[in-house]
Amino acid sequence: MGELVEFIAKSLVDNPDQVKVNEVEDEKSTIIELKVADEDMGRVIGKQGRIAKAIRTVVTAAAIKDNKRVVVEIIQ
Repeated sequence: MGELVEFIAKSLVDNPDQVKVNEVEDEKSTIIELKVADEDMGRVIGKQGRIAKAIRTVVTAAAIKDNKRVVVEIIQ
């Protein structure tokens, strides 16, 4: 799942080399932490959080086949 988030984020931002993804896994859930450059934060979140919500929806749909719960956090 981390690779998917990283691919989407690098496609959106101006500084793809500063995109960092960290995965923390439990038995039933995975937390994916996404870090981008400060100037790219607005591109990843989008107006009213629409892009962030779309990223979360795509990752959740991809995680259904693994029967896992995935949480995407955008952090600074």
